[in-house]
Amino acid sequence: MNRFLFLMVEAGGNVPPQMSIARRLAARGHDVHVLADRAVEPEAVNAGCHFHTFIHAPQHNMRDKRTDVIRDWEPASPPAQIRRMGDHVMFGPSAAYARDLLETIDRVRPDALAVDCLSFGAIIGAEKSGIPAALLIHFLIHAPAEGVTPFGLGLHPAHGLLGRFRDHALLAVMKRLFRFGLAPVNAARQELGLAPVREVFEQLHVLSRSLILTSREYDFVPPGLPEHVRYVGPQLDDPAWPDPWTPPWSTDSRVPLVVVSLGSTYQRQERTFGAIVQALGKLPVRGFAMLGAVDPPASPPPSNVTVIASAPHRFVFPLASAVVCHGGHGTVMKSLAHGLPLVVMPFGRDQKDNGARVEEAEAGLSLSTNASPARIAATIRRVIEEPGFREGAQRMAAVIERDVREDRAVVEMETLATLHQSPTPLTVGQSQLCHSA
Repeated sequence: MNRFLFLMVEAGGNVPPQMSIARRLAARGHDVHVLADRAVEPEAVNAGCHFHTFIHAPQHNMRDKRTDVIRDWEPASPPAQIRRMGDHVMFGPSAAYARDLLETIDRVRPDALAVDCLSFGAIIGAEKSGIPAALLIHFLIHAPAEGVTPFGLGLHPAHGLLGRFRDHALLAVMKRLFRFGLAPVNAARQELGLAPVREVFEQLHVLSRSLILTSREYDFVPPGLPEHVRYVGPQLDDPAWPDPWTPPWSTDSRVPLVVVSLGSTYQRQERTFGAIVQALGKLPVRGFAMLGAVDPPASPPPSNVTVIASAPHRFVFPLASAVVCHGGHGTVMKSLAHGLPLVVMPFGRDQKDNGARVEEAEAGLSLSTNASPARIAATIRRVIEEPGFREGAQRMAAVIERDVREDRAVVEMETLATLHQSPTPLTVGQSQLCHSA
């Protein structure tokens, strides 16, 4: 039996995939500890883990818009949204996250660490500890480098000289955009006696492993990916918080069922949600729309559309013909795992990038959140009626089934734990990580 310590922040869709790994490690008899915001405690305990909360770092819960202090939906521009997330989570509290992690390590004495990629301070703490550690990358981001498709813009892979120039220019902009995080990151490093970094993205390469929680065939994989960066497949365990659910209609109906899910965190989805419901009313389908973080609409839905607060996807997706969603990675992966074509309507974060990958996989279409009900209806009709979209989704379903079966995330974590007893340091990039016994 080995002892693992996970650090994660409650930012919505990032918690379930990381908790999936923790849950399966605990089920295999390992001693698993979770250091996180207090809102994560019920999920951690349900997964069979010991729970610890942050003492120095701020508490967050992006799944509750009433108490969410980040409120990244308030600024209109993407740079301002990034700045807010950076100041509150990614970079600003770096010293506090590093201190919480190191103090918990002193109490728990883990054999291996799993660190949420949203917390650069936790990465710094893990680097300082010298314990074998995996960075868990739960959304589609790579450190800026040659061949990387720039993050957040919904771009398709570059082709030709013009495409390479596009990426080169946008990656330079991306580095400047995140430069505001350098001061708090280096302040935390200095406090722990670590050398400064030249840019914040260097932090993504200092740990023993970087585990990308998606399928390699789904992503736009940059050439020359470092050896310590591993694709381990999507993590699809359902969280514990959804209530049990019974379908409100006969499961024998042959009328296509379209599921709508716009995420578990708030992003001003009201107008888009209403337009989707109107679009479903124009189609010969059954609509099933989950409110998530959105308040119920004032007007009743069309007679062929059921609107409820939320429901576990595992019950709904096996009955569906297509999914309309915001493009969160977890929702996209669960849809594709069932071979369901998608209409992706992204609001921000990594959602446009997921839309581009769905289109590249020929598993669906991406559409603006400002689209009219008529256009939404036409797009839904296309993904249902044109067989190529379902075929693309089914190809991805086969890939995801393989990844789930191989469970490489758990294998990688168990392998890391064995390195804790190794007298030989690991070398990753330019960082040498010495492991204490």
